[in-house]
Amino acid sequence: MGALDYISDLFPSSYRRRGKKLKRRNQLQTVEIRVKMDCEGCVRKVRKSVEGMKGVSQVDVDQKQHKLTATGYVDPQKVLRRVRLRTGKKAEMWPYVPYDMVGHPYAPGVYDKKAPAGFVRNVDMQDPRASGLARASSTEVKYTTAFSDDNPNACSVM
Repeated sequence: MGALDYISDLFPSSYRRRGKKLKRRNQLQTVEIRVKMDCEGCVRKVRKSVEGMKGVSQVDVDQKQHKLTATGYVDPQKVLRRVRLRTGKKAEMWPYVPYDMVGHPYAPGVYDKKAPAGFVRNVDMQDPRASGLARASSTEVKYTTAFSDDNPNACSVM
C-alpha cells in the first residue's frame, strides 16, 4: 500500500478506486438472518459459513431464537445467499421487530405464534385487509372514551 492509498483511506469517501472503475463501498451494517438450528453442529456450520466472508467483522449466533447476526461492511443479500449455499438450510431475513415498535401488535398478519418472546412480525399497515381491522371508527372511539377513567366527564356507572 502506497502513501496515497493510506492518505485516501484516512479521509471519508463513499467510493474506492478499483482499477479504472469507481466502486461504491459497503456501509457498516448489522445483518440479522433467521436460520433453523437444531444442534451445536448446526450452530457451528452457520457460524463458519459467514465468518470467512470478506468484510464481516463479528458473527453472533443465538440458537434459541434461530438468529444469526453478522456485523461488518457487507451486503445483506450476499450474506443471505452465502448462508443458504454453504449450509443448505432455508434462511430468510429476520422478519420480527420488538413488540413496542408496532402500533397494533394483534392485527391480522402481525401476531405470529412462532415469533420469539417480545417480538411480532414486521408488517406494513398499508395492507387494506389489516388496516381496517386495526383502526377503530370514530363512533367506537367516542363510546370507549365516554367510559374511560381518563375522561373527567365520564359516566360513573360501574
